[in-house]
Amino acid sequence: MSELKVRKIGNSLGVIFPIEMVREKNLKVNERVFVNVAKKGDLSKLFGTLKFKESSQKIKDEMRKGWD
Repeated sequence: MSELKVRKIGNSLGVIFPIEMVREKNLKVNERVFVNVAKKGDLSKLFGTLKFKESSQKIKDEMRKGWD
């Protein structure tokens, strides 16, 4: 995933793809692509809002089992 800056291009908005991404994906002019847009925001509002059936410590312990 890459962070791109939205810019004004004429009466529209657009983004400029970094050359590394263009080369990696072999992008060409006038080619159609799918873009998943997620606005960058303040993630601190999300902390503590997710509720799990099990405690977060138990979930972390389960994840660590393979690392021992």
